[in-house]
Amino acid sequence: MALSGVQIVSAKQNDHSKETHKNARNHTLMKEKLIMITGASSGIGEACAKKFAANGCRLILNARSTDKLEALKAELQEQYATDVLLLPFDVRDYAEARRLIEGLPEEYRDIDVLVNNAGLALGTDKEHEGDMDEFFTMIDTNVKALLNITRTVVPGMVSRGRGHIINIGSVAGDMAYPGGSVYCATKAAVKTLSDGLRMDLYDTPIRVTNVKPGLVETNFSNTRLHGDTVAAKKLYTGIEPLHGDDIAEVVFFAASAPAHVQIAEVLVLATHQASAQRVWREP
Repeated sequence: MALSGVQIVSAKQNDHSKETHKNARNHTLMKEKLIMITGASSGIGEACAKKFAANGCRLILNARSTDKLEALKAELQEQYATDVLLLPFDVRDYAEARRLIEGLPEEYRDIDVLVNNAGLALGTDKEHEGDMDEFFTMIDTNVKALLNITRTVVPGMVSRGRGHIINIGSVAGDMAYPGGSVYCATKAAVKTLSDGLRMDLYDTPIRVTNVKPGLVETNFSNTRLHGDTVAAKKLYTGIEPLHGDDIAEVVFFAASAPAHVQIAEVLVLATHQASAQRVWREP
């Protein structure tokens, strides 16, 4: 029987209304915030750039490949009319990092969110048989470069009394596995550096988040396997892996949380992945 003058709202409609309100709130909170992303030319970094751009953020994008950054900038400006500054340099170079970041134009100096995404894995050799140059490259990129950028950007956040550092770690940082000890060690270092920085900043409003992805289908495995695309593709056979967009959603969720909420650490796995090595695949 209809009730005159009474509007009946279904639970589904109510949920949709709440979700719309939440998304609008997140967009408002993040609009015009300045986000710096390292390793932004592909994979998780590129996905993060698109997610933040779609929510009205201004961007500083870093990678070594100028051509890829230029193409991404053009895409973001066409789709979202985003304000984008490109900062192409090798994050392993501390002197260059300081020179470029400290020399940013005035309107790009007040970085609100730093996404330390640049990183890589090289090879699957045993620790006692591996290529030392590859070991050092992983250490320099995944650990020392993260310190280079953090040490350069975070003091400004402290002086302004606002900011958020989001480090992209890995499930590999939780437990070593054969053929990956050095990579695992670098990602364990990311966890420890994130935890330590959070402790160092606990008396400030600055937040620190460590996002630890599992199996993500990007060019990561192709790089690790030295361009062997067939072998890299096999790693994702029989399972629906994570994608760069999935991690970008988590990164944005952490960044857009209310100021009193600090999402310290997030482990993100594909549904059929239980640990770095334990993965169920369809026959």
